[in-house]
Order: sequence, then structure tokens, then C-alpha cells
Amino acid sequence: MEQTEHRLRHKLHTPRFSKVQIIALSFLGIILVGMLLLLLPFSTRDGQSTSLLDAAFTAVSATCVTGLIVHDTFQHWTLFGQLVILVMIQLGGLGLMAFSVTFSLLLRRRIGLKERGLLQESVNTLQIGGIVKLVRQVLLGTLLFEGVGAILLSLRFVRDFGIGKGLYYGIFHSVSAFCNGGFDLMGVRQAGSSMTYYAGDPLVNLTLISLILIGGIGFLVWDDLLKNKWHFRQYRLHTKLVLSMTVILLFGGAILFYLLERDGILAGEPVGKQVLLSLFQSATTRTAGFNTADTAALSDSSKLWMVMLMFVGGNPGSTAGGVKTTTMAVLLIYLRSTLRKTKGAEVFGRRLEEDVVKRAAAILTLSLMLDLFGTLAITALEQLPLADVLFEVCSALGTVGISVGITGSLTVFSKLILMFLMYCGRMGSLTFALIFTENRQASPVQKPTERILVG
Repeated sequence: MEQTEHRLRHKLHTPRFSKVQIIALSFLGIILVGMLLLLLPFSTRDGQSTSLLDAAFTAVSATCVTGLIVHDTFQHWTLFGQLVILVMIQLGGLGLMAFSVTFSLLLRRRIGLKERGLLQESVNTLQIGGIVKLVRQVLLGTLLFEGVGAILLSLRFVRDFGIGKGLYYGIFHSVSAFCNGGFDLMGVRQAGSSMTYYAGDPLVNLTLISLILIGGIGFLVWDDLLKNKWHFRQYRLHTKLVLSMTVILLFGGAILFYLLERDGILAGEPVGKQVLLSLFQSATTRTAGFNTADTAALSDSSKLWMVMLMFVGGNPGSTAGGVKTTTMAVLLIYLRSTLRKTKGAEVFGRRLEEDVVKRAAAILTLSLMLDLFGTLAITALEQLPLADVLFEVCSALGTVGISVGITGSLTVFSKLILMFLMYCGRMGSLTFALIFTENRQASPVQKPTERILVG
């Protein structure tokens, strides 16, 4: 009897939805509202209602800060439709929870423990203490960086498009770059051209690269840099790994892109433009979605390299997607430890927890499975080259948005697969899997161990 009462009490006090499920539902809510707004006739330039599938695809892509499109953002959507997309990018990039807390702070409402727990999960921080302060810093930092980026970009766009349109373009592309959204309005020149007209422009390139990196570096790293300034030794291990991997991937990616394309699209270009093209492709492939080079014209080796960068993505607790830099860092450190036959994985004078290694392996495995099965399904449905399909699938799961130009021509089921992958990518492959298993309690009974052979 007592046991039954205890179970009933536990059931009553157990939350109906877990933190991960609430965050997943908040993204679905943004997608649903955005889709309904995009379905309105005055969202499109021709005054005709967009199809349900295309509106849903655009809403998912914007909310999951991906950038894959079925219609050119400038040529298909009116100013109202573009603003709906921009709001979805901002909400999707920072998370609905952060904005809800902002309104609570403005209304002087107390932030309870439940809300703090949701914030911790949404912003992806290591501890719940100081989470409200961190969110306040994130929102102020976002306003600052997007504002400065908008001003810098407007200097060029006002010259090219006039004051009103130039200022609007500056704001739109600054938000899109900072949130790693990848949506652009350069269809005003040519549909699907992205930033190719500014391939040799240092102001546009360096501003966008900076916004992409700052937005994708992670909010926990922001906090660490703010506290410890330039004292690298005082940084958290997480910050050290993020900064190290970011530098390696940015410059390593640019160098390899240059080597692969020096006789291709870079041939005959001025040295300065070659440097900008290489740096921009390396930075944007880490989930930003803009491009200054014609992706379809790249060599297969360059496309494969970009697929690898898209798979890694940005950093945890940021606006970026992918398996994340720290995941790859943890697995590489553990690989080195295994090859050296040392006990435990160590880096920067610290030893990694065993649990984080298991989590990194799970993320890598799930992401690989989603990429491979997504590619298999779409190649079975479409008569398209394997390389193009793999590129598009990795772009969707990594929430990158760079395309070889096949998204708009895909059939219904292929678009649904990409939508599912974009949603998984924004949530995180492991986090998405936990939506269905988090409330399950682990059995206290452990089975006996037995050795098997691997490798």
C-alpha cells in the first residue's frame, strides 16, 4: 500500500514534459507560427499563397538557422515575409527561452528554478548558477555585435542600394550571419547568388566572417573571455578547446581549400581575393550558409572537404550546428590516449571525464547514421549525383545552408527528410534522441560483464 502511494506521489510530482521536450516544443511552436504567417498571400510578391510544404520548409530552415531555401528570399517573399524569416532566425538562433526570460526581467518577474533549468539546457551551460546573468550578457552582446555588424555592412550596401534599402540589408545580413542563419537578400542582383558579388570586398567578407565566428563561438566562451580577458591559462578547459579548434579549423580549412582550388575557381584571381575566398569558405562552412564562391563549380575534392567541415560545425552553446568542435576534440584526444596506451584522456593539464567521451561517441555515431541514411533515402528517391545529395544532407544536418542548387527541385519526401534533418541538427542529434528517452529511469540492476573483441 505504501509503495503504491509512493509511486502515485512520484507520478504527480513528475513534470509532464522534460526540459529537452519543452525546448523541442518551443522550436516547433516558432516553426508553426512562422509557417502560418508565410502562408498569407501578402507574404509573397505575386500575392499568391505559398504551398504548405514550401512555407513549412522555409520556416524550419529559418528557425533551425540553416539557410536552405526552396524560393529565393528576395524574389519570392515581400518585406513582410522577409521580416517573418528574420524574426525566426533571431528566435531560432538564441532560443525562445532566452527571450521569455528577457520579458520576465522587463516585467520584474522572479525567475524560478524551473525556468533557470530550462535556460541552462537552452543555452547549454555547465552550471545553473549565474544563468540569468549569462543570458542578460548574451542578449546585450547579441545586440552589440549585430548592431556593429549592421553598421559596417550598411557602409557598403548603402553605396550599392541607397540609404533605406542599404540600412535594411545591413541589419538583415548582420542578424543572419551572427545567428549562422545563411539567408540573404542578394537575389536583388541574381537569384541564389548569395555573396558572390562581394567575393573580393574586404569590408563585407571580414565583417561577415567576424559575425559568424562570434555567433558560433559559444555563450559560455563569451563569459569566460569577459572574466579572464587575454589570460589563456585562466580559461576553462572548455574555452581552451573551443578556441584551439576554431583557429585550427578556420586557418587549416582555408589553406586546404586554397590548395584544392588554386587551379580551379581561384586560378587567375588576385592574391587578396584568393585569400578572402579561402577564408570565407572555411568560416561559412562551419554552419553559416553564405558563400562567395559558386558551390556548384567547386571540384569534388573541395566539396568533400566542405562536407567534413559542415559535419564538425561550430561550438556548443552557440548559434551554430554540427557535431561541434569539442566533440571532435574529445574523440581525437581519446584516440591519442588509446594509441599511447595512457590511462585517461588528458589535455591542457586536465583529464576528461569518461562520461563526456561516451557522449561524444554517441553524438558522432548518431550524426553519421543520420547523414548516411538521409543520403541513402534521397538518392533512392531522386535521380541526382551522390556527391550533390551528400552535400545537401550534411548541409541540412549541420544547419549550414550552403547548397549546390538542388533543394528547390526535390520531391515532397526528400524535402521532408531535409526538414527532419534540419530540426535534428538544431536540437543536436543526441538531444533529439533524448526527447523520447529522457524520462525513462535507468534500471538499478547491472548485468555481469564479459569481454568481446573489437577492431
